Amino acid sequence: MEGAREQISEMISSLDRRDGLVNSGATSPGVGGSKEPNMENRSATRNRPRTYPYFRYLPYQVEDDAQRQKNLQDIINHLYVAVEAGDFAPGALHWTREIRNWLGLKFDPTKEQRIRLVKLYYELALAPGLDVTTAERFASMFMVLTKRKHYLRPTVDLTLDWTPLFRELKIVVLPSEAGMGHSTGVKRNIRTLTKLCTFAQLYFEPQVIPAMLEEILPHFSTSFAEEAFVVVGLINLLFPTAPPASDDERLLPQHYLPAMFHLWSLMNRSRVFDTTFLDLLSRLARDSLTSPKVPFTDCGIYTQEQTSLIFTAILRMLDIPVGQATSPYSGSVDLSAGLAILLERDQKKHPTAHHIARWIIMSLSPACLDSVTSILTKLEGLIQAVETFFHPSNSGGWTKTLHQLVYYLADFFVMRWNREKSGEMELPEERKLNEPLKRRFVLCLREVVFMGIYSKSGTAMNFALSTLQSLAYLEPDLILPGVLQRIYPSLQGLVEVHRTTSSLRALQVLSRIMVRTKGFRCHVTTMLGLALPGIDANDLEKTIYTLSYIQSVCYNIPLYDLTEGRDDVSGSMLASQWIGSEVERMEQDGINVEVDYKNGLNDKDEELILRSSTSTLAEFVSAFLGKVFTLLENLPDAARVRSGSPEENVINTLPATFTPLLAALSPELYNLALNKVAVFVSNHVIHQARDAMAFICSALCKVNPGKALKRLVPVFIQSIRTEIDENGAASTRNTGSDVLPRDRGLVWSISMLSMCVVHVGDAVMEHKKALFDIAEYMQQKCKGIPTVHVSNYVHHLLLNLTGTYICDYSLYEKDVYARGLGPNDWGMIPDPQQLDVAWHVPSREEIEFAVELFSSQGGNAVRQLTSLTDGTSPIKRIGTGKEWSDEVSRNLVLIRLLLSGVSVLFDAEAASKDSDGLGNDDEDFDMPLANGHVPEDLDTEILQIPIEEAEENEARPTYKYPAGYMLADDDPLYKELHLLRQQAGGTLHAVHEFLVQKQQDDVACFGPLYTAYRSWFIDVGIERSAHVLDRVTRLLAADIHPYKISGLRKEYPRPLLLRRANVYHLQRLRHNSYPRPKTELTKTLLLDLAQSCVSSYTEVRRNAQSAGEAALKAIIGARPLVIPPLLQALEEGVARSDFALIKGGMYALVFGTLSRTIARDWRYAPRVIKAYISASTADKASVQKLCSTATLQIMDFGRPWERMVVLDKDIIRSISPSEDVTDKVDKVKAKVLKKRANVESKMAALSDELVELARTSHWKKASRTGAIVTSLGLRFESIASEKMVDLMVRGAIESHPGLRSLYGAALVALFSLIDTRAIAQHNYENCITDNPYHPAKVKIPTRRDDPNWTNEYLASFARPETDYYVDQEHPGWLVWEDTMTAYKANPKTDIEYDGVEQGILDQIGKLLTREWFSVLFDYFKQEPRDVGADRFRISNAMLLYYAFQLLLHGSAAATFSDIKEETARIFGDGTDKHQHRAAAEILGALLSSAADVRLELRTEVWEFVFPRVQKVFADGLTPENSSYWISCLHMILRGKDPRRSWPIVDSLASFRLDMSSNAAFKESSKIQLLCQCVSDLGWHFQLEKPIIHDFLRHIDHPYKGVREAMGGTLAVLYRTRYHESYKDVETFMDSQRKSSSIGTAPYQPSEEFSATIHEIFDRLEKWRLEREPGQQTPSSYTSGGKTVLLWLDSALSSFECTELLRFFPNVFMEQLLHMMDIKEDQELQGLAYYVFRHLPNIPRRLGEDTELIESLIRIGTKSPFWHQRLRVLINMQVIYFRRLFLLPQEQQQKLFDCVASMLEDTQLEVRLGASSTLSGMIRCSPVEMRNRMVEELNQRFTKMLVDSPLPKKAKGNLSAPSTGTSTPTPEHSKLVLSRHAAVLGLGGLVQAFPYSSPPPGWIPGVLTTLANKANNDPGMVGKSVKSILSDFKKTRQDTWQMDLKAFTQEQAEDLDGVLWRSYFV
Repeated sequence: MEGAREQISEMISSLDRRDGLVNSGATSPGVGGSKEPNMENRSATRNRPRTYPYFRYLPYQVEDDAQRQKNLQDIINHLYVAVEAGDFAPGALHWTREIRNWLGLKFDPTKEQRIRLVKLYYELALAPGLDVTTAERFASMFMVLTKRKHYLRPTVDLTLDWTPLFRELKIVVLPSEAGMGHSTGVKRNIRTLTKLCTFAQLYFEPQVIPAMLEEILPHFSTSFAEEAFVVVGLINLLFPTAPPASDDERLLPQHYLPAMFHLWSLMNRSRVFDTTFLDLLSRLARDSLTSPKVPFTDCGIYTQEQTSLIFTAILRMLDIPVGQATSPYSGSVDLSAGLAILLERDQKKHPTAHHIARWIIMSLSPACLDSVTSILTKLEGLIQAVETFFHPSNSGGWTKTLHQLVYYLADFFVMRWNREKSGEMELPEERKLNEPLKRRFVLCLREVVFMGIYSKSGTAMNFALSTLQSLAYLEPDLILPGVLQRIYPSLQGLVEVHRTTSSLRALQVLSRIMVRTKGFRCHVTTMLGLALPGIDANDLEKTIYTLSYIQSVCYNIPLYDLTEGRDDVSGSMLASQWIGSEVERMEQDGINVEVDYKNGLNDKDEELILRSSTSTLAEFVSAFLGKVFTLLENLPDAARVRSGSPEENVINTLPATFTPLLAALSPELYNLALNKVAVFVSNHVIHQARDAMAFICSALCKVNPGKALKRLVPVFIQSIRTEIDENGAASTRNTGSDVLPRDRGLVWSISMLSMCVVHVGDAVMEHKKALFDIAEYMQQKCKGIPTVHVSNYVHHLLLNLTGTYICDYSLYEKDVYARGLGPNDWGMIPDPQQLDVAWHVPSREEIEFAVELFSSQGGNAVRQLTSLTDGTSPIKRIGTGKEWSDEVSRNLVLIRLLLSGVSVLFDAEAASKDSDGLGNDDEDFDMPLANGHVPEDLDTEILQIPIEEAEENEARPTYKYPAGYMLADDDPLYKELHLLRQQAGGTLHAVHEFLVQKQQDDVACFGPLYTAYRSWFIDVGIERSAHVLDRVTRLLAADIHPYKISGLRKEYPRPLLLRRANVYHLQRLRHNSYPRPKTELTKTLLLDLAQSCVSSYTEVRRNAQSAGEAALKAIIGARPLVIPPLLQALEEGVARSDFALIKGGMYALVFGTLSRTIARDWRYAPRVIKAYISASTADKASVQKLCSTATLQIMDFGRPWERMVVLDKDIIRSISPSEDVTDKVDKVKAKVLKKRANVESKMAALSDELVELARTSHWKKASRTGAIVTSLGLRFESIASEKMVDLMVRGAIESHPGLRSLYGAALVALFSLIDTRAIAQHNYENCITDNPYHPAKVKIPTRRDDPNWTNEYLASFARPETDYYVDQEHPGWLVWEDTMTAYKANPKTDIEYDGVEQGILDQIGKLLTREWFSVLFDYFKQEPRDVGADRFRISNAMLLYYAFQLLLHGSAAATFSDIKEETARIFGDGTDKHQHRAAAEILGALLSSAADVRLELRTEVWEFVFPRVQKVFADGLTPENSSYWISCLHMILRGKDPRRSWPIVDSLASFRLDMSSNAAFKESSKIQLLCQCVSDLGWHFQLEKPIIHDFLRHIDHPYKGVREAMGGTLAVLYRTRYHESYKDVETFMDSQRKSSSIGTAPYQPSEEFSATIHEIFDRLEKWRLEREPGQQTPSSYTSGGKTVLLWLDSALSSFECTELLRFFPNVFMEQLLHMMDIKEDQELQGLAYYVFRHLPNIPRRLGEDTELIESLIRIGTKSPFWHQRLRVLINMQVIYFRRLFLLPQEQQQKLFDCVASMLEDTQLEVRLGASSTLSGMIRCSPVEMRNRMVEELNQRFTKMLVDSPLPKKAKGNLSAPSTGTSTPTPEHSKLVLSRHAAVLGLGGLVQAFPYSSPPPGWIPGVLTTLANKANNDPGMVGKSVKSILSDFKKTRQDTWQMDLKAFTQEQAEDLDGVLWRSYFV
């Protein structure tokens, strides 16, 4: 507890519980079968039978199905009673846990039961009024029940209603829609809601799509962008993607997809939108795949146009860097997502790559094979485009995503392939994947995966290896040759070390596939031999991978020499010759080696080669053991246990390798191994390798117990005796925790022995006497550390004797061994249904031996402890007393290990009786038996005990299932065992008493004492203290992991399948270890622990607390027993300021599981709260820290209990039992109500008491008290007590700032509660079902059929007169509904308060005097303590908002004129910024509070406020205070109708630029206010025309600040002009569908807007020509240019950027290039460059690029300025890459031609730029295009180079040195230019393939041409050639030997000395 603080409350218990690990199969794609529901199927349990027969494999008789069903029905009946009676926690939660446990045992409910339970839990999880944490647990249960799709077929077996989920989500993300969701107390956890959606969405019917869109789409608006994000987030979470069952056209995907694509295009440049839509579209692809009703083409269910768009989005999402381009996403767009962020799925669990892969794979079909535009072709194009980014040398932010994408692609493909083959996924024949498709898919990914396995990033490498496994599974013949070709050299040590590691890992994942593939399996034994050098003490990581590889081979092949007794093959000659020739062939053929064993090697020969290859296995085993022994001798000391160090990993990997290895050995080889190990352990003692060696011995003994024990046990026993008798080992105690060198031999032998006798079965009985004697002997003789090992040995022996476990590790069944193994048995897959499991079940003799050992060792320990504590022992507590402590500790450890060793023989029944065999004392009841019926008299008894106690002590029925328990309760052994257990308990208590009285500082003894306590409590029926089940489950999961293949079920090696049965047996044992009733002894021991939980020694406290936590869970009614003494100790500690007591008490009561009990048990809660408050003033930092951590816990105690939960009665009744249980329900209901009333009255009493305390205490205490009072005292019925109201109102003007903010917040909460209660018409049900009543709220009918309606509606916002206000922005933005919500402009009636509310308001009003306001205002004006708080504080404004409302309604003591005077006083002369901040808060609150009052009052408020605000806006703004006023404005306007604040809006809108003013800040701050106003009001702001006109006239304003404000404001004004306003959802959908498959293109510029843009740019051009070149001073051109650029930058970084698309080519581009040439104004240059780089990032649709590309080409080829020609290259490459899937081929060709021609540019920089652009474009082109271009350009440039030779130098001039001063002739210059162009062109082609190894066939020719024809050119040409050649070699350092083979001898000679320096030079 104290060490690791437990979570605040047990939140939703994780879905991946242990039952998750083992559930057969992963989620299926697609919606299961579209068969008609047949009713008789309802009694079936699952749509797919279990793969693994759990019950059949257990070694004992299990219960029959009728018993299981009876128990389930019983649990459901109890659940019904609890829910019907309103007993949710703990009642319903307990039964929920029971159902969960029942399911965890692999029991299946009938379909009918499951459906009812799913509906029930769905209802409970979303029930209004239910406590949030309880609801989360119900939600978790709902997810468990629907976790696998094959339980219930979506929409066939089960449909759910989407509206309850939508209602809950709306409260969180559309707070303006939910009437009062934000004030009903605790909000639901949004993560739980989104998870619920993921599970429930499958069960929403497609029929609800129209209704859902009608409900959600009207909320869409980009005017307030958050709404757009929220709508799309909600659609993604709720939209049903299941295929429709009916033939309704409206439900087919293409009916609504155009509208979806249109919504997508409304929010450009947003990563959130891209991710969300891909998630939705990919799920739609998955679910529609199986439905014949949904049309399907080569692009799946999508059209060509849609597919191209999605692929373009995928390219964006991969974050691939291109040239100098900026990101395609704009951060500012996603920043406006606001609350929608809450709706995003968890990126870790649902990565983008997963959506992309799902979409692609679920859209594949054989139709893709013949189409050039299919989704498969596009996938190939995508992978080829980004291929170079997979290379290890080219890593970055994209690496993980790319490898993850490839991993998911392969994984989904494998899953779909397997599911289709097994018939689990039923889909039309023409859609099924086929062989050619599979082959093409594997070829598409092969190259990049081969790069990925050598990645530098560990994550990427893991993904790549898993992908490699999937691809090899699909097409071994395509993958394995390439793998072998790479692996052979790396294992032979010919390449870098990191490649060896990757190769070993690749071998490990491929071992199973290799073993099962003809021809390749012949390589396996050679590989094993080559891998051995990897076992190396100097490289432990490599060692681990080598061991894992050997392990995976041994799980798949028997290590038998298959040549034995054969005439046709002997020895390994044949195999080694064949392997030699194969390796040679791989070397020659290089990376593209093709191997076809399927057809090229006949079966007979292959079998002989395989047999021959196994003849070396004996050498392998021998060498392997030698390597392991060397490793162990050189192992460094492991630093700490469980530190995760490499040494520790090796030690843990060794047993995992040895068990399968030894099990796979033939008898001869096993003898060899046994012999070697036995010799090694008897001749060596290697202390640091002790554990590892013990594991190896253990593996030997497990595989063949008889043979191994016979050989090893005598050796170890002899060695132990020798060590003790002759070497004096363990003869004295030792200090510290290290084993003395003298004792190491002894400890070595004991460790080996103890690991040899565990889990080996009954073979130990042959050595019974020897083992028993040596235990006795060692206990007598040993002291010091070795004694722990001795006790451990006894523990292991007991576990071995008493446990039921698997003792079968063979790879095959017995009959297979009997007939003899052959090549066909390699990689055989066992059938999970046909296993013959060998169990160890304890025999009578074994149990007798165990009891004898237990009683002799235990009796001895008990006697020794007794004599040590009563002083009769020879060892005395004199001096330091260490020896005494040692003895006590040793015996305690022994007792603990003995208890847990025989734990499976303890029976909870007996453990819950006192030693005299009688029942328990009166207040407990005997445990009802497993039939689960409560005895009739039980209820009456329960009702007599105080209610809280009854709940804790209630022994609920438990359900036990057979788990192989051996003893009957009249068996003498049974009695003896339990008697010994009682004695042990008594002894522990005696030791505790003694230590507490005499040795309370002996911390060393307390540790073992409390771990023994812990074992005594929890090790009953199963060894819980060792977490056996968790450990075994984890290990099994790790071993199974490499064999998991998507879509296959449990295709594991036989030993792993057997271990699954073992885990299941343990699960049953664990299930039976229910909490048991307490006995007298139990009580005594629990109180001992409670006493030590508050010890003065930290270590003692910690040990006692952790033992206590465990004990509480094991004993019924333990909690109420230990709370009083702990609480008393805490109170004493507080009174005496004893910090140890305080800390112990706090940890035990508040941070452990007791806190949940206390929160529900109000006998104790008030005392705990008071003690906590007192403790919070303790003068010690650690206590203070503890208290502040506990605040939330303690506040939680005061949370109101459920007053009412609204449930659908029909759903509850569906689980009601057949017999009448009304009486039971009524009893429980009465109990619950009584308890609730009791608790609420205690809460109220405590609240009053604390109010008094808070009033009179020191601020520190008061702040803690205040926080608790607010959670305790506010209640819906009574609202709050008089004293509490008084405390809050007075506290809000408290002098201490912390208290002031606390009480201020409390007062706001109080006002908010009053309002909520009034709006709910004083009715709690209205409150929780979100059914508010606002007197001012009205529904206004819209005249949506009138075509002029939208214009009239908008025009009304330009006039102040109106009857109603429309506060929300979404009505009518996208679509109109019948009515819209509005508020009356002059409401006659106000919110009506009832007596309770009015009484409290009056009480508050009396206290709100002028003095109160005066003090509060003064505090507002104080300078804040830290800089962070120096802002407009919304909390202050909220407090005043409510106070002013009260004042305006005339309920307050102060009057409005008082406020006016006080405000004027605070504002003073307005020179100080703090005056401004206070005034902004006050005036903002005043205006907000006047919003809904009568018109006369409102006018009065405005008459006072407006002149002041106007004056500040006009003259008072300074850089220091403007932010306060902007926030104040935001508060007044945001989400409100502009006409509510008409004077302010009107005055801001009437702003005009004053060109004569030189007060730049004044002008710019006014524009900023205007900008804030426009962005807050959005499209409702209708006064824009004169403003825009004014700004555009003065774009060349001289001041920078003004220009920046203008640019931003222009962008906002134009952004908010856009709206779509379709008359209804249907019209919207129709118009999108008629337009195109991707809907209409939004943001089309109007005529007026186009004219404006043209006019501005014409003006700029005119100014440009007027400006003198080189002019240093600002001109109209530079100033106007900057304003326009700022506007464009803001617009292009936003979602409406596509509005400007059509102006790019002919308007913007050239102007931007001109601006970049103005060197005198760097700001202008920078802005222009920035905007210019935006251009290629703006998304376009198919065919929208033509003009842009033509203008790029025009500028690139024709512009007179070389800077401009160079700069357009930047954008060409980016556009080419980003539009890869949208550009038609002729456009791509034009771009290539343009870039190629720019290589001949006269300017060197342009040529170099063109060369790198060309190589980039070639690199990312699809293969077909790439090859065509390479061939074309290669010929063109080679011809160019050959056709323009340099003139030969004159003969006589040979030796004259070139001075370089002669002027070249124009012809010569032209010639050099052509040559340079050709060289750069060829260089660009070569550099387009930097990583392909070996290089493509044409590259050697090009390099030779360059070397021969141009290497000796002078100047830049020669220099370029040299740099091209040297770069080629530099990027290929790793693969140079391989790449060299691509060159012929002549080519290599030509390059010799050019490409690489000759050795002799």
